[in-house]
Amino acid sequence: MKLKGKARRFKQDNDINTDYIISGRYKFKIQDPVELAKHVMEDLDPEFYNRIEKGDFIVAGRNFGCGSSREQAPMAIKHAGISAVLAKSFARIFYRNCFNLGLPAIEFDTDKIKEGDEIEVDLDKGFVRINGQEHKIPALPPTMQTLLSDGGLVEHFKKHEGFKI
Repeated sequence: MKLKGKARRFKQDNDINTDYIISGRYKFKIQDPVELAKHVMEDLDPEFYNRIEKGDFIVAGRNFGCGSSREQAPMAIKHAGISAVLAKSFARIFYRNCFNLGLPAIEFDTDKIKEGDEIEVDLDKGFVRINGQEHKIPALPPTMQTLLSDGGLVEHFKKHEGFKI
C-alpha cells in the first residue's frame, strides 16, 4: 500500500485525545461518517477540515488517540480523506480501531516532520519518505496488512464471508 500527501500538524503535539479528534458534541448527534468528518480536529484547529486535501497525513507526537475508545474518532479521520496517521505512539484501543476501520496508524519518530512536508509511505516495502529522504519503518504483521488492503474488519468479513486471515 502506497500513500502520498502533506503533513498536517497541531500546536498540541502529545496526548491528542479522541475528544479533540471528534468533539463529544457530535459523536452521537451525527451518524453519517461523511458529515462527522467535517468536524474532525476542529477543537484544535477550527479550519482543519477546510485546509486538508485528500491523501494528507495527520502527524503527532506521543499517545495519539488517548481517551474514550469510541470508533468515531478514526472513522472521522478516514472519512475526511486523511490517508494515515503518523505518531510517536498511539493509545492501544485507538490504534486497533484504526486498523479495524482500514486507516493506517504508523508509529514513527515524527520530530523530523514539519507542517506541509511532502510525505510518501510504502507499507509493503516499509518506508516513510519525507521531502525525498527515506526512513525505514517496521513491517506490519500480515493480519494488519490484510485488514488495511480489505478496507477494515467489516469489509474483510464481507469480502471473505467471515474471518479469513
